[in-house]
Amino acid sequence: MDNKLKLGGIAVSAILLAGCLSSGKSDGSDAPAPVVGDNQQVFKATLKRTAFGIPHIEADDFGSMGYAYGYAQAEDNLCLLAEDTLTIRGLRARFLGAGGNYQIPSNGATTTNLNADFFWRATATDDAIQPLKTGSDPEVGEASRGYVAGFNRYLQELRNGEHPGRHEACRDEPWLMPIEEDDMYRRYLRLAVLASSSVFVEGIATAQPPAADVPELSADAILDALADIGIEDGGALPFPFDTELPIGSNMYGLAAGASRSGESLLFGNPHFPWEKTERLYLAHLKVGDDTEIMGAALYGLPAVLIGFNEHFAWSHTVSTAYRFSFYELTLNPADPTQYLYDGEFVDMEATDITVQAMDDSGEVSDVTRTLYNSRYGPLLTFEAAGVPILNWSNLKAYTLRDANAENDRLLNQFFRWNQADSFEEFVELHGSVLGVPWVNTVATGPGKPAYYGDLTVVPNVPDSKVQACTTALSPVFDLLAPGLPLLDGARADCQWDNDPDAPAEGVFGPANLPSLQRDDWVHNCNDSYWVTNPAEPLTGFAAIIGDEETPRSLRTRKCMEQVIQRLDGSDGRPGSIGFDMANLQDIVLDSSLMSEQLAREDVLSAYCPLGTLLGSDGQPVDISGACSVLQRWDGTHNLGSVGGHIWREFWRNVDPLPVESPIKWLTPFDPADPVNTPAMLNVASPLIQTAFADGVKAIQNSPMAMTAAMGTLQVSGLHDTAIPIFGGEGFEGAFTIASSRPNDLSDGQYNVNYGNSYIQTVTWDEDGQPRAEGFVTYSQSSDPASPYFSDMTEAYSGKQWIRFPYRQAEIDADPQLVRYHFRDLTDNR
Repeated sequence: MDNKLKLGGIAVSAILLAGCLSSGKSDGSDAPAPVVGDNQQVFKATLKRTAFGIPHIEADDFGSMGYAYGYAQAEDNLCLLAEDTLTIRGLRARFLGAGGNYQIPSNGATTTNLNADFFWRATATDDAIQPLKTGSDPEVGEASRGYVAGFNRYLQELRNGEHPGRHEACRDEPWLMPIEEDDMYRRYLRLAVLASSSVFVEGIATAQPPAADVPELSADAILDALADIGIEDGGALPFPFDTELPIGSNMYGLAAGASRSGESLLFGNPHFPWEKTERLYLAHLKVGDDTEIMGAALYGLPAVLIGFNEHFAWSHTVSTAYRFSFYELTLNPADPTQYLYDGEFVDMEATDITVQAMDDSGEVSDVTRTLYNSRYGPLLTFEAAGVPILNWSNLKAYTLRDANAENDRLLNQFFRWNQADSFEEFVELHGSVLGVPWVNTVATGPGKPAYYGDLTVVPNVPDSKVQACTTALSPVFDLLAPGLPLLDGARADCQWDNDPDAPAEGVFGPANLPSLQRDDWVHNCNDSYWVTNPAEPLTGFAAIIGDEETPRSLRTRKCMEQVIQRLDGSDGRPGSIGFDMANLQDIVLDSSLMSEQLAREDVLSAYCPLGTLLGSDGQPVDISGACSVLQRWDGTHNLGSVGGHIWREFWRNVDPLPVESPIKWLTPFDPADPVNTPAMLNVASPLIQTAFADGVKAIQNSPMAMTAAMGTLQVSGLHDTAIPIFGGEGFEGAFTIASSRPNDLSDGQYNVNYGNSYIQTVTWDEDGQPRAEGFVTYSQSSDPASPYFSDMTEAYSGKQWIRFPYRQAEIDADPQLVRYHFRDLTDNR
């Protein structure tokens, strides 16, 4: 078979993967030939790509699977992966400049390259990754070694002059280096601590004992300083005092009681950055006769983290649980590097770290810092809005214990899930391995119930321990970050507790973590576990895991409302009640807004007859043109919708206002009705009036026309061509997420760089085989020269759902099929 792929008018023959890429055509055989890796392990795998660059890998063992996976990811995303390797090795300042900017979009951390290097040199040490290496199952090690060999194989081909035109951003850079096995485990650790230690990159990298007399700040002084700059709670602060990471997700598990046909369905949709290595990559993996799984993983992980097979499907959303606790250290007044523990002063562990740094002239020099650890973890400082909240004074210092830095079960969780034989085994593994780092899980299977669990790695800090181990700064935490523990580090009894059913010390066991199975539906859209299904609230869990009987976000309310209205038929969709693939797909991409449903009619009725409103600067704003547009708006952020950008800028000003009645809402929150309350926007409030005037003024002051359609305003921020993107922001109650960060209207566009990422809708046919459709919204490759750089994004823009081929016959029948064959490389090395 001579399959060809038409791309941009170029016919690309099926690729023969050998020591050098052959210009000849494949013989059509699927039988893999052996490849010998640098460690003399023999790899045998078949790699095929179907339309949109979806890799289908078949191998006899996990090492060979990892080899093909590493090669495919390098081909698609070499530069991103290479930069990540540079980061976790602590080499950014050496090659990218000491003053260059380093960001982790997924957790909001930002600092310099130099500080990033000190942080990762201190965090991803040989000792830190050793438990992951020794504690992981053999399959993890095999796949990791294979990935390294496959990645390096592609890199060597590039260096040999192959793949012309590809990866221009890095192919000639000195920092494009082969990877090693330890780099894999450093990357795994980096992902494990994404919601914990790496939030504090700068604070850990720069924490130093006081050089002079530094006074201790009182709780009242900190709260007063925040109040002076207009911050009364954590809403305007970064994580963890905002309590919410910059990443999010939506997911549904729909069992027979919510399905038209009686067959289960699953919807999963992480909201992750479109940039850097927290992108998701879709692949289909088959290892031997017992393991077959399809789905997505974060770059650099040779497994499926969200996916499906014939037995089950699952997805994740970011959990509200904290993965760490702070400890307050009482210092020796004569030596700020000694702290009190159990009645005695003990020395901090001091480590000298040297980083190479390049200055603006290109000169490279050594920079050395001494960083400090306590028995709990690293010393750190933390500022929020310029206010020092955690400060190293002469009497007090602060340190962090990170449960996921101790999580050696992370890889086992996903590799064992990938090999599970049943829905029941999947659920059992969730609690018995307990390696999921920071995400909720929803799962179902053919003829199975809908399952939810926040069975994750959470410090075992019950509410009683928080109360018993209170410190002078506890009032700050109680106000800004309820549930985040600040414990007294001087007392041994303030160490984390142990549960008899936990697989490791210091974390909650499954019996103390929330889970639920139902025959109708479960969901999570990033609020806590409390109303996973409002008919069966989950209560009684420690505050560190999440809040209960508190208002849900507008997105979560939209999330629940969509299911409730589909099951009672009040959403107006045709046909019988319940879900099928077609109406599920329509609902999850319909781009409607909860805020519009709750407030547009009241806002327009109250304000539009006035013609003008006063803005926050005291000047009148003509709102008549905006009102005319909003009165005709269809209430969505679909591509052809006109007026939604005006509403967005208005609600951007409403969102920070306190939820409590009557500041924002006249109908207060009712724990018995979390879907429909709070309600009735207080349009008589001067704060709401000003928010509307300022939102209209923001559009008037921008190049955006009042009458512009969303499809002309909101485009992909990654691609050279203007690919229009539908969807809205979570703060305005959008379920379909498209976000531009930071918000900047100066160029007249919303340049999307975050939001809907990997999307899967899954059910099973009458033969029990999975039927799955979805998208990788930003496409599979980050290389502009790749044929897979923008094709899925264009399909997503048109809401053209992509079938994920699972059966072998369907894969082989794909008219755009490309085959790669591995052959013996020993003669080429």
